[in-house]
Order: sequence, then C-alpha cells, then structure tokens
Amino acid sequence: MAGISKGERRTGLVNGFAAYGMWGLVPLFWPLLKPAGSVEILAHRMVWSLVFVAGALAFVRRWAWAGELLRQPRRLALVTVAAAVITVNWGVYIWAVNAGHVVEASLGYFINPLVTIAMGVLLLKERLRPAQWAAVGVGFAAVVVLAVGYGQPPWISLVLAFSFATYGLVKKKVNLGGVESLAAETAIQFLPALGYLLWLAGHGESSFVNDGAGHAALLASTGIVTAVPLVCFGAAAIRVPLSTLGLLQYLAPVFQFLLGILYFHEAMPATRWAGFALVWLALALLTWDALRTARRTARALAVAPLPRPAAPVAETPATQV
Repeated sequence: MAGISKGERRTGLVNGFAAYGMWGLVPLFWPLLKPAGSVEILAHRMVWSLVFVAGALAFVRRWAWAGELLRQPRRLALVTVAAAVITVNWGVYIWAVNAGHVVEASLGYFINPLVTIAMGVLLLKERLRPAQWAAVGVGFAAVVVLAVGYGQPPWISLVLAFSFATYGLVKKKVNLGGVESLAAETAIQFLPALGYLLWLAGHGESSFVNDGAGHAALLASTGIVTAVPLVCFGAAAIRVPLSTLGLLQYLAPVFQFLLGILYFHEAMPATRWAGFALVWLALALLTWDALRTARRTARALAVAPLPRPAAPVAETPATQV
C-alpha cells in the first residue's frame, strides 16, 4: 500500500479499531433486548439490517451490482448459501450471549482462523507450511482439552467457528463488497424473518409490540449495530496493510473473552484456561508465520520486482458480521 499516505493509514487504523472494537463489545448489546427471545432478536436483525443497508446504498446510488447478481444464478445461489450459514452464526451467537456463554462464544472466533485453514486443506486442497500444520495441531489439542473441561465438545464454539469459516469461503467465491453482500444476504433473509415477526404479533407474543417504544427502538437498532462495524471495516481494509488487519481481527474475541470473565463473571476452571492457552499458542504460531512469509515476499519483490506467482500470504480477515 505504497500509495497510501500516513494520514490515510491513520484513518484506516482508527476504522479498524472501531470495527473490531464494536464487534468485541457487542455482547453488551444483546442482553438489552430482553425479554425478546433469541429468534425474535435474530429476525429483527435480519429485517432492520436490510432497511439500514438498503437506505445507505440508495443514498450513494450504488445498485448496479444487484442487476448483475440477479443475472448470475450461480452467484445468487452462493449468496443464498451465505445467508443460510450466517443465519446459523448470528442465531447461535445471540443465544449464547443471552444464555451466559460469552467466553465459549469468544472461543469460536479465536479458533476461526484455524478452522479456515483446515477447510482450505480439506476442501480446496491447499498446501500448508510447517508452522501452519503445527498451529492446526495445537488448535485440535486445545479443542480436546476444552471438551474434557466442559464434559462435552465446546459445540457453541465449533458451530460459530465452522459457520463463520464457511461463510468466509462462500463470500470469497461470490466476490461482492461487504455492504453489497450484506444487502443481498439480508434481502434473502427478509421475507422469512418478517413473516415470523408478523406471526409473533398475530399471536400477541411480539415484544416489539408489547414492551414499549424504547424496546422497539432497541430492536430496530440491530440494523445499525450490524452494518456500522462493517462500514468501518471496509474503510480500514482499503487503507491498512493486510498483516495489520490480520492482527486487528483478534481484538474482537479478546474483548468478548474479557467481558465474559470480568463483566459477566463466567467461570474459568483450570482446564478451560489450559484450552484457551493452547488456542492462543496456535494463533501466535499462525500470526508469526504469516508475518514472516509477508516479509519474505516483500523482500523478494524489492530485489526482483518482476511478474511472478504471488507467494502465500495471510488470508483477508473475515468480517464478524
């Protein structure tokens, strides 16, 4: 990013911290929406996210991508898969936070990079460097240790990690911008979500209708909570190096982990600490390897700046939408 000025990079860093900081602090928001249940909250998030993002796109008059997408059935099918997978991810995360499993939810986003690498090997036949193999092995050992500590596999973490890794893989194939992708996905989610909310209202079980204007406003703000971090992430992604974004992505699960322990006072027995320590070791290996590879690539290009196949570098960090 040689053409980016220092001021632009500073703006990118601020937006990166803002994006991952908001994703890290979002566990404070979902409990505010009680007595709404997790499914009702999820449905409102789908509906209001579309309203907010569609309004933003209408303001900047950026709709050409929608016509192109509708003319490409394969991409539209992939967007539908992405919408289904992120629905699972959002739903499990909201339920986990409101059910008192913030620490286990944070673990899902800690192990997500390891799951993404494992899926690359299994599904895309990618070749790993030794340090990446070591990181995946340590991550697997961490899951085993945590399973012993929980008395069962940490299913919340695994569902969040695998659903988000799958979402990232599908989004990579769709190749849409973050805001456009969210608009397309929530457009697919919109009718089922709206239908469920109307059904709740018809049966007198809608907290949006029954619990006052303040509560209704909070539910409507789920669209803002979803979209604003994504806009900040987009502003950061075009201004800061990929290696910097790769480091910033760990802010969100770190904040979630600290909130789980310090604010929600969730238990952390010794086996859980041991499992998390192994996960952090795996991520340290992964980060060290990515930074080392990026430096080697930069040195090689500086010595002989000729067209050549790009050396493997860290993947673009997934956005925690």
